[in-house]
Amino acid sequence: MPELTYREALRTTLIEEMDRDRAVVLLGEDIGLYQGTFRVTADLLDRYGPTRVIDTPISELGFVGAAVGMAMLGLRPVVEVMTWNFALLALDQIVNNAAKVRYFSGGQVDVPLVMRGPNGAGVQLSAQHSQSLEALFGHFPGLYVVAPATPAEARGLLRTAIRGKDPVIFLENAALYGLKGEVPNGAFALPFGQAEVARAGRDVTIVAYSRMLHVALTAADRLAAEGIQAEVINLRSLRPLDIGTVAGSVARTHRAVVVQEQWRPYGAAAEIAASIYEQAFDELDAPVERVTGADAPMPYARNLELLAVPHEDDIVRAVKKTLYAS
Repeated sequence: MPELTYREALRTTLIEEMDRDRAVVLLGEDIGLYQGTFRVTADLLDRYGPTRVIDTPISELGFVGAAVGMAMLGLRPVVEVMTWNFALLALDQIVNNAAKVRYFSGGQVDVPLVMRGPNGAGVQLSAQHSQSLEALFGHFPGLYVVAPATPAEARGLLRTAIRGKDPVIFLENAALYGLKGEVPNGAFALPFGQAEVARAGRDVTIVAYSRMLHVALTAADRLAAEGIQAEVINLRSLRPLDIGTVAGSVARTHRAVVVQEQWRPYGAAAEIAASIYEQAFDELDAPVERVTGADAPMPYARNLELLAVPHEDDIVRAVKKTLYAS
C-alpha cells in the first residue's frame, strides 16, 4: 500500500470520487484559486474548472444553504469549512434543514451532503478557531458525525460519506494533516459506526478518536513498560456510536478511560461513559474515568495551548486511578 499524508489521502479520494461521479462538486472559501487553507484542494480548480470547484463568498449560511439545495436536487456537494468553528454561522442550515429534510419528506428526499474541514486545536489558532464541536453536531438526529484518525481512515470514511444519502459532518484535525500512513488503493471504504481495536490489552480499555487516538496509543506504550496492558479502541465515528465494541472490550478489561479533546462538561466522553454504564455496568471493577481538555477558551500562546489539551500523562494517571495504583 502507498504511504500518504492525511492531507493527500483526502485530496486523492476527492479526485477519485469526482472522476467517478460528475455529481460530486466542491464548495468553500478559498478552495479554488487559493487551493485551500490546508491544501486539501490543491490544483483541483485547474483539473475540474469553476463549475465543480466553487470558490464561495465569506457567507457560511449562504453557501451551506446552497449546498443543501444542490444535494436535494441530485448533486453530491462536498463543502469545505475553513474551520468547523465557522460552521456555527450555518448552524440553522445544518441542523434545521440538512438534518431534517429526510424526516420532513417522509423519506422521499435524500440530502447527500458532506461537510468537511479541521476540528479541534493544536496549531495555535486561538480560542475562536480551536474548538472541538463533535458533541454539538452529534446531538442532532439526521446527521452522521465521523472523525478519522489516520490517513487510511480519512480515505475510507470520506468515500463512504460522499457515496451516502445523508448529511455527514466530517471532522478532520489540523494537527493530523501532515501525518503519514499506509492507505489502501482501489475502492477502499470504511462503514460508519464500526470502531476498531487499535491495540489489544487486558487491564484497561482506553476509548479515543481523531488525534486523541495517537495520544492514547503513546500512553499505552508507556503503560506497557510498567506492565499495564491497555486496550485502545478507536471509535472512528461518533454518530452512529459503536458502543458494542467498547462494551465488549470493557467486558475483557473491566476498566475504562474515555479520552476527548473537548471541554469536559456535556462532552462526547460523558455520552460514551454513560453508555458504558448502561451496557457494561456489571463488568466494571472501577468507575469510568474521563480525560478531557481544560474547561477554558483555547489560549493562543503555545505553552498554554499545550496545557489546555490532553496528554499521555493525563491518560496514564487516569488508567492508574482505575487500577487503584495512583
